[in-house]
Amino acid sequence: VNVGGHSYRLDYCELVGYPKTRLGRLATSTSRSRQLSLCDDYEAETDEYFFDRDPAVFQLVYNFYVSGVLLVLDGLCPRCFLEELGYWGVRLKYTPRCCRICFEERRDELSEQLKIQRELRAQAQAEEAEELFRDMRFYGPQRRRLWNLMEKPFSSVAAKAIGVASSLFVLISVVALALNTVEEAQHHAEEGADSPDLRPILEHVEMLCIGFFTLEYLLRLASTPDLRRFTRSALNLVDLVAILPLYLQLLLESITGEDQQHGQTAGRVGSVGKVGQVLRIMRLMRIFRILKLARHSTGLRAFGFTLRQCYQQVGCLMLFITMGIFAFSAAVYSVEHDVPGTNFTSIPHAWWWAAVSISTVGYGDVYPETHLGRLFAFLCIAFGIILNGMPISILYNKFSDYYSKLKAYEYTAIRRERGKVNFMQRARKKMAECLAGSNSQPTPQQE
Repeated sequence: VNVGGHSYRLDYCELVGYPKTRLGRLATSTSRSRQLSLCDDYEAETDEYFFDRDPAVFQLVYNFYVSGVLLVLDGLCPRCFLEELGYWGVRLKYTPRCCRICFEERRDELSEQLKIQRELRAQAQAEEAEELFRDMRFYGPQRRRLWNLMEKPFSSVAAKAIGVASSLFVLISVVALALNTVEEAQHHAEEGADSPDLRPILEHVEMLCIGFFTLEYLLRLASTPDLRRFTRSALNLVDLVAILPLYLQLLLESITGEDQQHGQTAGRVGSVGKVGQVLRIMRLMRIFRILKLARHSTGLRAFGFTLRQCYQQVGCLMLFITMGIFAFSAAVYSVEHDVPGTNFTSIPHAWWWAAVSISTVGYGDVYPETHLGRLFAFLCIAFGIILNGMPISILYNKFSDYYSKLKAYEYTAIRRERGKVNFMQRARKKMAECLAGSNSQPTPQQE
């Protein structure tokens, strides 16, 4: 056989031992048409079968037919190696266990890296969907321009200005939300007659920010080429959560206001109290607007991507912390509950002490007084140091890796978008230079 320009000679007895492989079927087949279908070419004069395949991998296949053992080289690509083995019909089970374990680890690692690379590239680049925009019946080109304006900040100066304005409105909204909770700002009007009340100003700022966020969300919703993908996007869900609480609050306040106008306040005291609790929750949900900065922050998106990829490690960490809290709180309660004036009156009361100690914060508001209780406290703190130190390095290394890759993909996408925008300008400039050069050449004078 001739594989990739390299000739090999194999005995018939070596091939018939593996009749399900390609060369085994070639050796045992009696039909000439069947033999020709198993190879790429055949030379009748030399009785040589030609295969246009990788000779490096076939060298391992050749050694397998001779020795009965399939070896794996570390320098080979796992995907290409499996593809070549599938072509020759040789199964991976013929490899030694040590080689197979190392190969499967490299294959799984490569698959994981390729998956992460695809997800990072999808996060760095806004969805193109050129064919979806072309197939749109209603204002396809206009919606495409609007989509580029909202999703690609470096596609034009206007798109970049919208991105900067969105970040500024997020910061203004968060600052207004924080100032609205300051007691001095709430009672500023009562301090003097000339002092203006800041609450109406903050409310107007709040409404202005919500109006901008609502318009931004509606424009993205109207211009998206794929509505299903838009609704499942995490960033778009954050945008919806940022504007939804205020509208729900206004709706609930209007309902309670109508009940009071109709004189039904006495009969609905319980429902109004529940509505007040819901309103407090709605006001608390406004703080999630800070997550809108993730749309314009590479670090926040890399951090969220790290948590999604490391959810198993984070889950194990939470499980170990929970087990430690339950174990050490029960141990300290068993030795401290008989001490007069102790704060460890029950195991649930000891959870706070165990959580503070295992996180190595140590507020000092609750502490054991017996020697055995202090020994348990030392063991709890030591367990927390060991437990918190293990996953931090893993998370930090992965975050640094994902952040650098995401930054590189974003830089590539930005360069591509800028190249598309400036291509026509460069072409016009080059054409103008060519025309100017041709016009400046002197024309021959007639004698």
